[in-house]
Amino acid sequence: MTPALETTGPKVRLRLEGGWFTVCDLSALLPGRGVAALLPDGRQAAVFADRAGRLHAIDNRDPFTGAAVLSRGLTGTHRGRPFVASPLLKQRFDLESGQCLDDATVRVTAYEVTAAEVTAAE
Repeated sequence: MTPALETTGPKVRLRLEGGWFTVCDLSALLPGRGVAALLPDGRQAAVFADRAGRLHAIDNRDPFTGAAVLSRGLTGTHRGRPFVASPLLKQRFDLESGQCLDDATVRVTAYEVTAAEVTAAE
């Protein structure tokens, strides 16, 4: 008899070049609050759950200061689009596209993100 694979609950996963990367338990995300995640290449992602339960992920590095702080920013909406404001200089970044709402020449990477049951074997 083959034992059934154990699931550990829903995990937040980002799509990277090599496939899906598990970041954290879905339960670690509080609406409106971000978490920083270390990626395999050494970069960081800022991961958010909004109040509607949608997940978002962008680079954690603030391009204006170089500091990895976007996960600590304040979230909100502008014209129906979710954003995070950097805690340092307050520039706002669209959580779906990564576009800076205050400077059209600046953008951070936005990641495809999902929550899924992950088996212990993964």
